[in-house]
Amino acid sequence: MGFAKEFKEFAFKGNVVDLAVGVIIGAAFSAIVKSLVDDIITPLILNPALEKANVKNIAELSWDGVKYGNFLSSVISFLIVAFVLFMMIKGINSLGKKKEEAPAAPAGPTEDQKLLMEIRDLLKTKNNI
Repeated sequence: MGFAKEFKEFAFKGNVVDLAVGVIIGAAFSAIVKSLVDDIITPLILNPALEKANVKNIAELSWDGVKYGNFLSSVISFLIVAFVLFMMIKGINSLGKKKEEAPAAPAGPTEDQKLLMEIRDLLKTKNNI
């Protein structure tokens, strides 16, 4: 089989295409989360803390020359992505759960048990006479 044909079969397998779509959607989702952190969470939640530190932008947040504002922003982004993925996987798993099988009916009595029941019933009738 030629190299080009092998590569074409590999590149257009379902798994490779699905992975490529996942990477592209992941990149787009990352941009949305970055915007959420930078444009919504930081101004609403972190601005009071930033104002106390006399900083207008989280990227300017530093201590002894070490800029940890970008790191803090990345940590918040990671936590949001991890939480959203957790919720998505939890939802997918709950949809995919199979209904629990009903417990199997107890097995019928064995031959020995049947004989013992017959003996018991005979003894009951004999004692009642």
